[in-house]
Amino acid sequence: MQRLLAFGAAALFACATQAAELVPWTGGPPPPLVLKDLNGREHRLGDYKGKVVVVNFWATWCEPCLQEMPSFNRLKARIDDRAFVILAVNMAEGEARIGEFLKRVPVNFPVLLDRDGAVSRTWRARLLPYTVVIDPQQRIRYTALGELDWSAAPIEERLRSLLPPPR
Repeated sequence: MQRLLAFGAAALFACATQAAELVPWTGGPPPPLVLKDLNGREHRLGDYKGKVVVVNFWATWCEPCLQEMPSFNRLKARIDDRAFVILAVNMAEGEARIGEFLKRVPVNFPVLLDRDGAVSRTWRARLLPYTVVIDPQQRIRYTALGELDWSAAPIEERLRSLLPPPR
């Protein structure tokens, strides 16, 4: 518990405050991701093979995260495609706190619970918000550190370019 509190305090001070940009990824494959959402449904990254997946690491206390969430909603509404998924990974907060946040800032995509912060650490989400864009072949294509307007036309175009062709 003490380690978790220290991690949370460090993350609080590390919350990214500058505007982000999509940075092409040159590293390796994504780490495993297996988490439950607020309804208890398990989500595995591998279940989304063939889709573009945006994995966003966030917390309710992170002001840039709060500002960024509505742009994810707009993006999801614009890319209304079965091959596009946003997964919001909450970093080590309780369901009641997340629920209160979502009453103020409702979202139209799954919120996953990283109860002990282990997945966030594995994904190297040290500063928040931290977002990873994964292509249909399950390769990381882009990362973004800090607040980004995900509904901006250039961002939407980049993400659409990753979508598989319609069947």
